[in-house]
Amino acid sequence: MGTVLDSVGKLIAAYLSKEVPGYEPFTPSDPEHLRGVIEPGDVLLVEGNNRISGIIKYLTQSTWSHGALYVGPVEGAAEPDGEPHVLIEANIGEGVTSAPLSKYFPYHTRVCRPVGLSYEDRTTVCRYAINRIGFGYDTKNILDLMRFLFPLPIPQRWRRRMISIGSGDPTKIICSALIAQAFDAVRYPILPKITKAGSRAARREILHIRDSSLYMPRDFDISPYFEVVKPTIVNGFDYTALHWADKQKPLEEVAGSFGVFPETLGAPPLVPEAVDEEAPAEASAEQVMVEAAAEMAVTFSDHFVLLNELAMYRARGRAREMAA
Repeated sequence: MGTVLDSVGKLIAAYLSKEVPGYEPFTPSDPEHLRGVIEPGDVLLVEGNNRISGIIKYLTQSTWSHGALYVGPVEGAAEPDGEPHVLIEANIGEGVTSAPLSKYFPYHTRVCRPVGLSYEDRTTVCRYAINRIGFGYDTKNILDLMRFLFPLPIPQRWRRRMISIGSGDPTKIICSALIAQAFDAVRYPILPKITKAGSRAARREILHIRDSSLYMPRDFDISPYFEVVKPTIVNGFDYTALHWADKQKPLEEVAGSFGVFPETLGAPPLVPEAVDEEAPAEASAEQVMVEAAAEMAVTFSDHFVLLNELAMYRARGRAREMAA
């Protein structure tokens, strides 16, 4: 009986994991900026395009349907081309696996960074996730899988319970539950339930860690304890350097010296200009004034001579007229 249930579960898992054709993200990730910004301990949220992703988006009313934890290069895990696996994730039908960052370059993604997490705790979080590689998902739990085959209207208060999946076996993990458990290992909050208690004179807040199976990918996005890191603007962004289709494109020699992202520009070398020994030295201000005054004197002198000659010419003309 167990073998039959497992086989049926695998078929359902394969159906739910199949990608929907025609997916085109509105804002795909920028590979170079993403590689340069993401750090160990960051949560990478993904807008997936398989069948279960659409259902999760509906249940969570969010763009994000999947989450992966960035842990840095995983020893012994790499692609055939040599690219290291740097993500730890859990998927239906696969369980906990590692993956390269390039896997999600074609998708719309978001980086969520835990604020103030110490280096030691960050290492613990990453090690927790790495140690769970190989944990699977119990495909015998048909009820968990079948609920995703019927995307019927679900009341808001039941949606979080609907996304809670797993048979309760600690070695069967999936989706954001793995990441939630990793941060729970160092008591780092995601969306704790806050209860006020105490007397009138003193009130205190008690943080209750939710059950890991109740976490959704969007919880890392809306958490007040995770910072949203946008790779395209984290190192600076200059909107004036954008080239719009309805405006004339700058000349190549001008456009080549500007960029949208300042960090991609090379600063001009600070090399002093070579001294031209043949060029005359710069004159002092006093010398310039003396030369200007001399030029003005010459100009006035020439003008006076011309006026004098004109007056003499007119006098001779009047004398000739009187003599005639």
